[in-house]
Amino acid sequence: MRFLFIPLMLLSSSVSGCSEGTRQAARGNDGWLRRVSDGALADMPDEQPRVLNEELPFRYPVSAYQTGVQGNVMLRLFVDSSGRVVPDSTRVVEPSGHGALDSAALQGVSRLQFRPARRRGIPIPVSLLFPVHFRRPGTNPLGGDSL
Repeated sequence: MRFLFIPLMLLSSSVSGCSEGTRQAARGNDGWLRRVSDGALADMPDEQPRVLNEELPFRYPVSAYQTGVQGNVMLRLFVDSSGRVVPDSTRVVEPSGHGALDSAALQGVSRLQFRPARRRGIPIPVSLLFPVHFRRPGTNPLGGDSL
């Protein structure tokens, strides 16, 4: 079975206009970025993380495929400084409306591999939004599809 998966990484807006003190205060003791008062993230990476998998690890559930169910699942991932997804921190932030698709997206996350984000050449942990689109070949895009 084939399906279309469109990776898209979304990170919040830049930190322009924030003072250095505000940026430093936004980083917690655990190294994760925190939202600052204006909603921006502190210490944005110079290089975004990149998916290294040649074949993405998401599998269309057979029952959903056979019945024509399609959908988008938006996941929030935490990628550590070595490029590994922290599985216990992965969350569905926008469900597809079909539990089987949401579960399939969550199951595939553990096999994702990333080149870590970097700031000034140093690998850093980041949080990102990662959409998983389950599509049957030859069907029209759904609302919310970016490609």
